[in-house]
Amino acid sequence: MIEYALNFGFFALSLAVLLNLWRLVHGPSVIDRVLAVDTMVINMIALIIFFGIHEGTPVYFEAALILAMFGFVSTVALCRFVLRGDIIE
Repeated sequence: MIEYALNFGFFALSLAVLLNLWRLVHGPSVIDRVLAVDTMVINMIALIIFFGIHEGTPVYFEAALILAMFGFVSTVALCRFVLRGDIIE
């Protein structure tokens, strides 16, 4: 039963990543593109966690945590660059 739920989750998150990629390419503004990248990172974290559940190993959870920290820092840096024009004051 868990296999069906994981397969549905893989399919739904893969579709979400593809839709985020479409928004990233065709976004009308820079802010839409920043939000698309941030949402894509969140979806990739969920895919890594689903793959960790599927494989039954905790290594993927650590990888998801590292990707979450990297995604947060990169989103903050990109937003500061868009708003102020520089990252470091």
